[in-house]
Amino acid sequence: MANSGAPVSPFVASMVAGAAAGAAVDVSLFPLDTLKTRLQAAEGFWKAGGFRGIYNGVGAAFIGGIPGAALFFTAYDTTRLKLQDAYGESPAVDMVASSVGETVACLARVPTENVKQKQQAGVYPTLKTALRGVYSTRGIGGFYVGYGTTLAREIPFSLIQFPLWEAMKREWALRQGADISAWQSAICGSSSGALAAAVTTPLDVCKTRLMLDMSGKYSTFTGTLKTIYAEEGMGALFAGVQPRVFWISLGGLVFFGAYEKAKSRILARPATELD
Repeated sequence: MANSGAPVSPFVASMVAGAAAGAAVDVSLFPLDTLKTRLQAAEGFWKAGGFRGIYNGVGAAFIGGIPGAALFFTAYDTTRLKLQDAYGESPAVDMVASSVGETVACLARVPTENVKQKQQAGVYPTLKTALRGVYSTRGIGGFYVGYGTTLAREIPFSLIQFPLWEAMKREWALRQGADISAWQSAICGSSSGALAAAVTTPLDVCKTRLMLDMSGKYSTFTGTLKTIYAEEGMGALFAGVQPRVFWISLGGLVFFGAYEKAKSRILARPATELD
């Protein structure tokens, strides 16, 4: 057990705060994610479920969202601190740290997405049948279908969002002459996330098509991009952009606000209170 009054380590603070942020955003904004997924489905919005059962898959999102967010911020903060010690603060440091964070987080996030999106699109009615269906169809590897594509979406997204988030926080703090608050960090995260979401929507569409594909039509990231563009046009690559931007910008308020608030409170408490 830690000594009485010993501070909580940044590693533990990042992990716990990340888990809290992941739970907050995944559950509260799940219906918007469902609508976005159905807009991107190859069969179309209404055949994929329309407005029915918009909480289908919320169990998978909750189970996977917590470790995914915890893994991301643990890896992100740890990498960023080490790189800052060596190279100082810079957008390049933020980019590398966010890429490491996404690579680690996707180990939990991709299986969650595979199960969740199949429920959202009506492929399977319950979490239990989705887990069985994915495993019986493709084995353990079925839960990681789209891992590379998800990274191809998440890393460019993070390369835009996190350097902007960190830069906006630094500028805001500089202008007001004091550290920013949790709600100010949330606004920065929301704004940077909205821009990143719009730019990376085609990558998100490709990821969704690959994960929902049960016929083998889509096999590779670049092949999926080409097929969608050739058969459906440029507009299809931006399907769901409005709910995606709205969901991520609103999610940024919840996610970054919850993360900063939870982390500040955890770091202010002695480690023994978390034992």
